[in-house]
Amino acid sequence: MIGRWTVWTGFALVLLAAPLLFTSSLSQTMLSQMGIAIIVCLSYNMLMGQGGMLSFGHAVYSGMGSFLAIHTLNLVSKGSLPLPVSLIPIAGGLASALFALIFGWVTTKKAATTFAMITMGVGELVWASALMFPEFFGGEGGISGNRVTGPKPLGITFGPQIQLYYLIAVYTFVCTALMFAFTGTPLGRMLNAVRDNPERVEFVGYDAQRVRYTAFVIAAFFAGISGGLAALNFEIVTSEVVSAYRSGAYLLFTFLGGATFFFGPIIGAILMVLAFVLLSEFTKAWLLYLGLVFLFMVMYAPGGIASLIMMNLRVASFGRLKALWLSYLALAATALIMLLGAAAMIEMVYHLKLNAALGPELKFLGTTLNADDRGSWFGSAFVMLTGLALFELARRKFVRQWDAIQEFIAKQAQQREAP
Repeated sequence: MIGRWTVWTGFALVLLAAPLLFTSSLSQTMLSQMGIAIIVCLSYNMLMGQGGMLSFGHAVYSGMGSFLAIHTLNLVSKGSLPLPVSLIPIAGGLASALFALIFGWVTTKKAATTFAMITMGVGELVWASALMFPEFFGGEGGISGNRVTGPKPLGITFGPQIQLYYLIAVYTFVCTALMFAFTGTPLGRMLNAVRDNPERVEFVGYDAQRVRYTAFVIAAFFAGISGGLAALNFEIVTSEVVSAYRSGAYLLFTFLGGATFFFGPIIGAILMVLAFVLLSEFTKAWLLYLGLVFLFMVMYAPGGIASLIMMNLRVASFGRLKALWLSYLALAATALIMLLGAAAMIEMVYHLKLNAALGPELKFLGTTLNADDRGSWFGSAFVMLTGLALFELARRKFVRQWDAIQEFIAKQAQQREAP
């Protein structure tokens, strides 16, 4: 209990102190986006991680929350609706829950692959509708609004980004706490049972489809809140918010963070904002790098970053983590060498395809590469292959150490359990 209170207190302190440490406008904007992403990735994990429901259309519910929130904001601006701006995200959440009540009943009748295909179909249907009904969705230009409107208690206008950040921080903390509390409820436990063995759930008298449907609506509600916050943050909503591209991003980064642990999607949400805002500014090949990271995570760490953290915490609890520091350092150094060589070749390929008119030379990490020079290609390939060979040697040594430590931990665990 003390540890749990410590974690939640630390989480609240991080949310409070983050904009005081990162004071630039870009930093505060990114922090706001991280808060929004944390809510939507946790809501997505309620389906995938806790319920085993692989959805390809979760952006429908965050996106519809955004559209309903921006319409509500415009009604407030016109004076037609006496609602504080701070409550508009809840309106987005309720609207998304309503859509989930309609679409979810059909969607959750099936599970596994069929469920995934139905969500993809619903997602494509809504995205196509966004272009067909410009009166509601705003067409290609979307719908804009002004968040500096309505009552202004204590002089809070939500005009400055810092004020909006703290509103997002409050929603992030409350929504995270509520979704964590959901995992311990009878419904949350039953959702785990439906994920693991739906036949047994039916056998003991529960309706597996109803459990999935209820969880689907709850997840949509939280996704709609994140969409409402996004509408306030950007003050414009376009059809992109309901696209398959957005749904794919939720899936990818929730998986990278670790869908099997509650805090995994939080890690994934932070990585999503960093990738979309920062990595995309450094290189045009950022989607390729992202795809490669996802590929290697699926192959070597399917539990995501959270599983890696928990495995090392277990090793640390038995006092054996210090023995792995040199191996981790060797893995990191050799992987960096390998990646530098590979990245140099990727950047030259992208330069030839996209920037050939600018000449064959390009800057890469402070050095000049020539995409038409064989020396640049040979040097890059040599660095990559050298790093690959060294990485394989370091990996084999690490595997031997890791196996020995796991054997030691197993013996220690048996001794502790022995009377």
